Amino acid sequence: METEHTHAPTSFGLDMHWTWESATLGDEYLAWHETARRECVRDILQMTHLADSGHPGGSLSSLDLYLVLYSHCRLDPADPWMHDRDRIVVSHGHTSPGVYSVLCRLGYFDRESMLTGFRRTFSKFEGHIERDVPGVEWTTGNLGQGLSAAAGMALALRFKKVGAQVFVPMGDGEQQKGQISEARRFVRKYQLHNVTALVDLNHQQIGGRIESIMPQDIAAGWEADGWTVTTIDGHDPVQIHRACRDAVRDTTTPHCILARTEMGKGVSFMEGTHAYHGVAANAEEYARAAEESGEDPALWDLGRLRVRIEALESGAEAPVELASPPDVYPAIRPGTPRTYEVGTKSDNRSAFGNALLDVAEANRADDFTPIAAFDCDLEGSVKLGAFHKAFPGHFIQSGIQEHHTATCAGALSIEEIVSVFADFGVFGVCETYNQHRLTDINHGHLKLACTHIGLDVGEDGRTHQCIDYIGVLANLFGINIIVPADPNQTDRALRHMLVEPGMFFLGMGRSKLPIITGEDGQPFFAGGYAFEMGRLDWIRRGARGSVVVTGTLAGRAVEAVERLRSDDLDVGIAVLATPAYIAAASLEELARTPG
Repeated sequence: METEHTHAPTSFGLDMHWTWESATLGDEYLAWHETARRECVRDILQMTHLADSGHPGGSLSSLDLYLVLYSHCRLDPADPWMHDRDRIVVSHGHTSPGVYSVLCRLGYFDRESMLTGFRRTFSKFEGHIERDVPGVEWTTGNLGQGLSAAAGMALALRFKKVGAQVFVPMGDGEQQKGQISEARRFVRKYQLHNVTALVDLNHQQIGGRIESIMPQDIAAGWEADGWTVTTIDGHDPVQIHRACRDAVRDTTTPHCILARTEMGKGVSFMEGTHAYHGVAANAEEYARAAEESGEDPALWDLGRLRVRIEALESGAEAPVELASPPDVYPAIRPGTPRTYEVGTKSDNRSAFGNALLDVAEANRADDFTPIAAFDCDLEGSVKLGAFHKAFPGHFIQSGIQEHHTATCAGALSIEEIVSVFADFGVFGVCETYNQHRLTDINHGHLKLACTHIGLDVGEDGRTHQCIDYIGVLANLFGINIIVPADPNQTDRALRHMLVEPGMFFLGMGRSKLPIITGEDGQPFFAGGYAFEMGRLDWIRRGARGSVVVTGTLAGRAVEAVERLRSDDLDVGIAVLATPAYIAAASLEELARTPG
């Protein structure tokens, strides 16, 4: 059952006690809603007009949904990231003016910072909702990903045994995206019945009416995937509350609420047209809206705000600092590394699977481990079988749905669960780059483990030869790229990336590889070896030059160097398992190396 919670809207200074338990909305709430809506409409028009850009139309059509959701969910502006909060994942992130205005009304931040900072470089109030803004759960804007992110958060709540709700406001135009279909099947399969979708059905998208752009039976699609679908008036707070309450109380199926709305609701010249999807009111239109509001003209005067913006942009004033979300990551014990002895031929992917199981076992508490592994119907190939057998509740089989899985795993990774997504390189990197980019923007801790990279899957042909994985992933600001040389280094690299926070990629081929040995003939990446990002591991030292190699070809490179040395050409070889990063000390050492 939902616990009672308190909001203190800054507009009124009243303590409100609203939950989903009430059978209907009382007069107190309806009065607050009416006043808050009027003030939010003004905020939406002002911030978009001041920025001379933004998305007022959809913000106005979704506004009533936001007001009901944010005022009734278990949330606390004084503690925006409390562990048992409900989650609201706004999928159509361009409606940021609507989201920000409602959060402001509920006391998450001050109004002037929002109005003067919207869409400006000195501010966190970006044009699409930003997780660094208190009250925002997930940075969105790339449409179609919100439901997948919500599914990841719902999984986290299940793992942590937290009884919270997850709501996903969405646009109707984005229903054309295939990832939403993937996500709703996943939610139904895993019985994530605490997830509720709300579709803003205003029938408008950038280019016109949704029926003209791409005809679609939205309700039938959700129903076909096992969701309960309800259609309501999306501007009636009583109907919104009732539909959400029914969804919260139903523990047998997820609900999709189709909310019939009007684009630009509340501003006469914006209503019912796609023209203001992404266009702010000009000066004449802004004046017209102010006059139509019937409010004191002083409330619509922007003179002081413009002066403040100039001061902020010039640096004469500093913007108000907003609290950032806590960067949480569980404490992980690495377990004891395995050693693959000389003469053993194993593939790196098997070493990955073994090490993943070891670390999960090292952190086991009954049937729980703080690790979850996602698969897209490649369990045997990516070597997740042992983990699946040991931790069936933490093995997430998504089917052939890579786009959803990448987002879902990324969102889970910010919830104090170590999230591992294993796939082939062409699917886990190339096909899902956009999803990983959004996880990176959200400061996720996703552990992406891809097999069958490079030309090591040559027989399958060019469609499966992922040769651009380093160049593609190097464009992400926060990712750590690791391409280990043999099973022993794979084992230790995997343990390192599970222990350390941050987003990591582990790249592996398909073939069995020789165990790389040191000058003493023993496994080089064993014994006292510890993996370190950016370090050159010198397999052989040479006086006539050096070879630097990464990944699965390291064994062949060592053989080539040995042949050169047998011909009295004293060449050294070093393995750099992090091809996108070399530590300064290693670079200096390489520069000093003879040759």
